Amino acid sequence: MDPFLSVTALSKSYLAAGARLTVLRDLDLSVGRGEMVAIVGASGVGKSTLLHVLGGLDRWDGGSIRVGDAEFARMADQEMVAFRNRQIGFVFQFHHLLPEFTALENAEMPLRIARIAAATARARAEDLLRRVGLGERLSHRPGMLSGGEQQRVAIARALVMQPALLLADEPTGDLDEHTAETLHALLHEMHRENNLTSVIATHNMRLAHICDRVLTLEDGRLVNARAAGA
Repeated sequence: MDPFLSVTALSKSYLAAGARLTVLRDLDLSVGRGEMVAIVGASGVGKSTLLHVLGGLDRWDGGSIRVGDAEFARMADQEMVAFRNRQIGFVFQFHHLLPEFTALENAEMPLRIARIAAATARARAEDLLRRVGLGERLSHRPGMLSGGEQQRVAIARALVMQPALLLADEPTGDLDEHTAETLHALLHEMHRENNLTSVIATHNMRLAHICDRVLTLEDGRLVNARAAGA
């Protein structure tokens, strides 16, 4: 499979209480174009750190990261910001919607920040919200939406720039089982429909097993790779 995301000998550490804490050590990862990969592991093992580094939200200590033809180490900060906003979509456990704005306004926010024409931004955001089942909730603010509906808005917001890479960090970790199952199916559908390459960090094995592969993060490395459902 054609690799779209390539990571080699990645390392990341933090200074905590005067000591150096290594979170990622010599980590390798290759994700094929169009592949949906789950990263599982114990709480605190570094799954969120890995996704933040892969998405250019956090710098790393050593190793290389390539997304498509882009080599992260060669990018200046502003280049990294522009690339991230254009090519990478994020879904987090807590949706981080802006409470004073409607579902439609939240979903179109990345396009407005990118100075896309207002009519284009609104049309694209409205189309995505309808596709995730929120066509009747466009004018509702987050406080009027359920947790699952808010996360649907967050998914639409993550996809509105038409990214090539989707990173999701415990996207259903704060939802009840039934709502989570519905969101699992939606994430899978959006992945296929939008020709995404997706990396999902999760402790939910039901979500992990709808992915193409499941990788386990342990002691800073991806030590166990297996096909989903195995």
